[in-house]
Amino acid sequence: MSTQPPSRTKFYLDKKHGKVLGLCAGLADYTGFDVTLVRILFVLGIFMGGGALLPVYFIAGFIASDKPRELQESDPEETKFWQGVRTSPSRTASDIRSRFRDIDRRLAQVEHYVTIENRSLAREIEQLR
Repeated sequence: MSTQPPSRTKFYLDKKHGKVLGLCAGLADYTGFDVTLVRILFVLGIFMGGGALLPVYFIAGFIASDKPRELQESDPEETKFWQGVRTSPSRTASDIRSRFRDIDRRLAQVEHYVTIENRSLAREIEQLR
């Protein structure tokens, strides 16, 4: 029986880069913000909220699941892509469509050059047949 691969759009605790429970590091990874900024905002939230944020931190730390090993090591470009998917899936889909259209346009230009504009190449190809 095969298991389903871990979701790249789900929030996970990042204990590898975390200090206490990995919640701030997980939030930073999920949102794409710098982990130091998330930690500073959390500490400010504790002081400004009179400590009310502290129980929420521990509850969320115990409820959230750890980041799977399959997702621990990924290249920065892939990480950035999945952060974009989490923040705006429709924009990411339109970006992918735009990239494919650009690739298709460039491929059509190459085909046009090889088949029509480059007559000497076309002659050489015909001689090889």
